[in-house]
Amino acid sequence: MSHTAVPAVPLPIRIPIREIVPWAVFVVLLALIALYFVSTEQGATSVFANNYVHEFVHDGRHLLAFPCH
Repeated sequence: MSHTAVPAVPLPIRIPIREIVPWAVFVVLLALIALYFVSTEQGATSVFANNYVHEFVHDGRHLLAFPCH
């Protein structure tokens, strides 16, 4: 008696978009906040007083080619 093997058909992977969208929005919001602090947090547009944030992100600002001097 010979049995023929039936090839297994892979099922498509379902991506739950409704579960991913809130996390994607959250990550984009965090990225925009980080970009704000690295790029424009200084001088007249600063949210925080003093230069603490500016000095904290200073090297990252130069690494990303944002001028600050």
